[in-house]
Amino acid sequence: MCGRYASSRRPEDLAGIFEIEKWEPQETLAPDFNVAPTKEVYAVLDRPVKDAGSPRPVRQLRKLKWGLVPAWSKTPEGGARMINARAETVHEKPSYRRAFAARRCILPADGYYEWVTAVEERQLEVEGKKKRPRKQPYFVTPADGSVFAMAGLYEFWRDRTLPDEHPLAWWVTCSVITTEAETAPLGVAPEEGPRSLADIHPRMPLMLTPDRWDAWLDPTRTDAEELRPLLEPPPTGLMRAYPVSTAVSNVRNNGPELLTELEGPEEGTLF
Repeated sequence: MCGRYASSRRPEDLAGIFEIEKWEPQETLAPDFNVAPTKEVYAVLDRPVKDAGSPRPVRQLRKLKWGLVPAWSKTPEGGARMINARAETVHEKPSYRRAFAARRCILPADGYYEWVTAVEERQLEVEGKKKRPRKQPYFVTPADGSVFAMAGLYEFWRDRTLPDEHPLAWWVTCSVITTEAETAPLGVAPEEGPRSLADIHPRMPLMLTPDRWDAWLDPTRTDAEELRPLLEPPPTGLMRAYPVSTAVSNVRNNGPELLTELEGPEEGTLF
């Protein structure tokens, strides 16, 4: 799954990486080292610009809310639960299939956080025989320092309780697509701890390599069967993972120190 990630790149940098044609300075977000559900996040998408006089899709950097609210939803309350969509079923699930067909985006990140518990401790927790243990957070990021381009979906939702001219009449929300975590060895593995992404968590965000960006963002591609090959996981060995401070477990903590690599798991945590 993806329940927390870091996004610290400036819009100017993202514009160069993704060849952005349009972004509004008033939508600039501060660097966020502890992105949590319901926060506003950057998304890269291709969409015609309203009143531009041309139907040509324009690559844009937009500010969206993380937690997808389907267009048919009566209320937005369920958005906080719809932060992830499974790659295996995204084309058929009612909440995601329309967005998968026409409203795909890239959510740029530095990497994502995942919390690890030893297998034996996890089983005791599942069986209710032990109190919830303290878990060690790991940060997973491209080994070469490049941007982590997470496959995403976005959707529009109209709040019918507000008039058309109200600034909050329309919500634009998004979800991260996840896939099975790699079982192959990490590109750079920590000295102690997990040796593969699957050792950390069975799911991971679907990372899109640059050769898939244009096809993924193209809104004229709407056939689900033609799109599904884009959901194939990237080559293995591109990622590294390292332990970080348990301070990231508190969503109120935010700063570059959260990405500081520890020499090993913190005392009192488990693997």
